[in-house]
Amino acid sequence: MSSLNVFVAGPSSWNTLIYLAELPEPTPHTVFADNAYETFGGTSLGKSLNLRDLGCAVTLSTQFGSDSAGLRISRVLEAESITVINPQGSSTERHANLMTRHGERLSIYMNAPSAGDGSRDLEIMRAMEESDVLVMDLSSESARLLPLAISTGKPIWTDIHDYDGTSQFHQPFIDAAPVIFMNADGLPDPIPFMHSMIGRGKELVVCTLGSDGAVAATREGVVEVPAAPVSVIDTNGAGDAFMSGALTRILAGANIREALEFAALHTHGALTSRHLHPSAEAFTAEA
Repeated sequence: MSSLNVFVAGPSSWNTLIYLAELPEPTPHTVFADNAYETFGGTSLGKSLNLRDLGCAVTLSTQFGSDSAGLRISRVLEAESITVINPQGSSTERHANLMTRHGERLSIYMNAPSAGDGSRDLEIMRAMEESDVLVMDLSSESARLLPLAISTGKPIWTDIHDYDGTSQFHQPFIDAAPVIFMNADGLPDPIPFMHSMIGRGKELVVCTLGSDGAVAATREGVVEVPAAPVSVIDTNGAGDAFMSGALTRILAGANIREALEFAALHTHGALTSRHLHPSAEAFTAEA
């Protein structure tokens, strides 16, 4: 168990997951879903639930409204004793995700909140200053908060997901964070990018590879770990679980290989549940 105090900034959402045999071609036609259901989403909600499970004190700066989806998000955060900073007047982010059992995903954003108005920045700044590490996830609001995060001098970790090597939206997060996590969906060969980041002074770059495990680049070299054996039910949230596990072990003093092996094991909760984390299951029913 960890005694870390972690600040997380980024999205929480309510998602409709639609499972298909394969992702559809971009032509008009009809397809039949293998399965469909609604559940929590948002990379920052996923990380927060996993970090709490690992014993961290968590403050989550996120946006959601007072609709039924927002009430579900509020309830699961309260139940998990996660401190929440939610700007007034926010709307709840919603996605429709087309999924395959191979882990492929097409996310359709039906609603994405815009950046906040700064009305709670003093509270956010205090929470950042009281934290051991800041996790700045991709969102318009997190991008707005990056200068505050940098000004604290606290270590910043970020997750750039399926970065394609050129996206300008990702760049401020890449510039700000000494520790970067990502997946290989946007870069067929992520290793050159990872080495280039270490060359620019980053401390650690980790790329998850699905069933092929994960690879990390450090100033000392490259570390590869296999995926832990598991019967996968759903891949949503696995990356958040992985990063959370690695963060807690690295900041507890483990070496990179030990931390990544622990992180691979920690993904079991997400991979064997239909939800971001098993703790969320009780809150997916109608509010």
